[in-house]
Amino acid sequence: MNRAFTNILCIDVQGTARFYETLLDLRRIGDYGWFVLLGSNGPSGFELGFIDSSHETVPTAMATTAGGIMLTFVVDDVRAVHRRAEAMNAEIIQEPTALFYGQTRLLLRDPSGTVVDVSSPSR
Repeated sequence: MNRAFTNILCIDVQGTARFYETLLDLRRIGDYGWFVLLGSNGPSGFELGFIDSSHETVPTAMATTAGGIMLTFVVDDVRAVHRRAEAMNAEIIQEPTALFYGQTRLLLRDPSGTVVDVSSPSR
């Protein structure tokens, strides 16, 4: 395998991409209007794509709102991400919560409806 990344099907490609750029400090690697690809500013090589759900390359049966997945991002400071999410008026599902396995987790929804888990080690 040479490369792997996840694509989120969405109605508002630009708005959803901006959400992740702002929330997680990702950068645009490519922007084709109907498809935007973001990457990390660090050494992880992480990439995340956004595809217009009405684009001809998306099978009609797949064009509905995403479900059954949760994207997880591990960051240094979940509380800083929480503050950014609040400033963005993001839909917060669960405030940062310390969990039994040593992580503090923030759950929110992106503009396309995808559930996002942002976690960091509990301190």
